[in-house]
Amino acid sequence: MKDLKYYLKVVEGIFESEVFVAEPKELYEPIDYTLRLGGKRIRPTLLLAADALFGGNIEEAKGAALGIETFHNFTLLHDDLMDRSPLRRGQPTVYCKWDENTAILSGDTMYALAWRYFLRQPSPRLHEILQCFNETAIEVCEGQQKDMNFERSGVATDGEQHCRGRVSIDEYMDMIRQKTAVLLAGALKIGALYAGAPEEEVEKLYRFGIHLGLAFQLQDDLLDGYGDTAVFGKKTGQDIRDNKKTYLPLRAAQLCNGEQQRELENLFADKDNIDEEEKVRRVMALYEAVGLKGEVEKAIGAEFALAEEMLDGIVADEERKLPLRELMEMLNGRKK
Repeated sequence: MKDLKYYLKVVEGIFESEVFVAEPKELYEPIDYTLRLGGKRIRPTLLLAADALFGGNIEEAKGAALGIETFHNFTLLHDDLMDRSPLRRGQPTVYCKWDENTAILSGDTMYALAWRYFLRQPSPRLHEILQCFNETAIEVCEGQQKDMNFERSGVATDGEQHCRGRVSIDEYMDMIRQKTAVLLAGALKIGALYAGAPEEEVEKLYRFGIHLGLAFQLQDDLLDGYGDTAVFGKKTGQDIRDNKKTYLPLRAAQLCNGEQQRELENLFADKDNIDEEEKVRRVMALYEAVGLKGEVEKAIGAEFALAEEMLDGIVADEERKLPLRELMEMLNGRKK
């Protein structure tokens, strides 16, 4: 029986055996640095586990596993630059270690390399696979733009679903579906396509990935406020400093009274002319006052429950579902 550890080991073997450094080294060394920083390697693991779920030969999907992780890390290179994040997985980000131009160009090269890896191994369904990858990439970029747009918007209060100039929870959930969840779902779909899975089962697996991805992003939101920097690899409170409209301020605005709402809005609009650390302290105090942490944990639990429901409904060998169940349990137990 092949469990999650088996697929994680296979993925690590793929990256250990791949050579990322070439000439000019100034272009490729940041790529090698990025791809060897590690991380959970969730997306390639999902891809291979999905392939095996439907009886595929994972040797034929290894190029795609490499491609999906390379694409994911390309997005991180550019995200870190756009967000001015100093750390990634506890290490300096590429634009800090090298410079901004290097982060842009090395990132662009990683996107092209991802396509090369997908094309490395043939498949009867390669057209569908590449179409899925391309549409996924477009949605990720659309989600990133929406996220950037939200930084300039206010926070919708209770009852405001689609108020002009204010971000609602519904709009936020749609944004993270694109920015985060579709890449997990796309990895699963691509793996299933390599295995020749029936269309109906592919769709169920995709929906499983969407709910898993939503839960994953909501956890990231929570960890930004309540996580341990040593474990999380990023400085806590950065979303607050960056005025990001994550699930936390959006849900907090619904829970706050009128005075608290005005304070929260002023803090995210930088109207109080205070330093960043004082801003983080005051926002976190508001979160504590309205019991926000428990509310976010409920939302995370709901998405995990929907993901499990989707996985239960897939017609496949229960034993082969084990790695996906283990991965879901691992993500659900991420340290706060």
